[in-house]
Amino acid sequence: MAKLYFHYATMNAGKSTMLLQASYNYQERGMRTAIFIAAVDDRAGAGRVASRIGLSSDATPFKAADNLFEIIAGMHNEEPIACVFVDEAQFLSPEQVWQLARITDRIGIPVMAYGLRTDFQGKLFPGSLELLAIADELREVRTICFCGRKATMVVRVDEAGEVVREGAQVEVGGNEKYVSLCRRHWEEKMRCD
Repeated sequence: MAKLYFHYATMNAGKSTMLLQASYNYQERGMRTAIFIAAVDDRAGAGRVASRIGLSSDATPFKAADNLFEIIAGMHNEEPIACVFVDEAQFLSPEQVWQLARITDRIGIPVMAYGLRTDFQGKLFPGSLELLAIADELREVRTICFCGRKATMVVRVDEAGEVVREGAQVEVGGNEKYVSLCRRHWEEKMRCD
């Protein structure tokens, strides 16, 4: 039975690497996959998923207004899809999360979504909130804080490396903008004493 999976973590935990490896495993066995990425994230180029270790693949970019059920069902009707992969799943709208659930429930295609759980202020992203609520399986991908403890939070930094405490929830970036920390060190950095 197909399931909706949510693999969540902080920045630099290897989510995109895991996605690309899993998709490759299907393809190596002659099975078609569909990879989606939030259109807002074009760091690897428009319509590309890339990992820090150099793996990459073409992907279908999605916007908040896109109906993923219709898009995926149409692709599946042209040629069967064995699995759907979604990178940067935190940028899904709540409606799109339900559309992905319908892909698993009505068409029987497993969906593996990979993304951040919380933003730099410790708040859930709307897509992540919905995935945490309705995904069949939740899988935490772990990375570590500079102290060696499990990193569960992320801070945003400016060009000078100073912690940013306010701003838009969505600001796409990598190591130059975000640092993964354990909850203790996140709270220390975010404190405005």
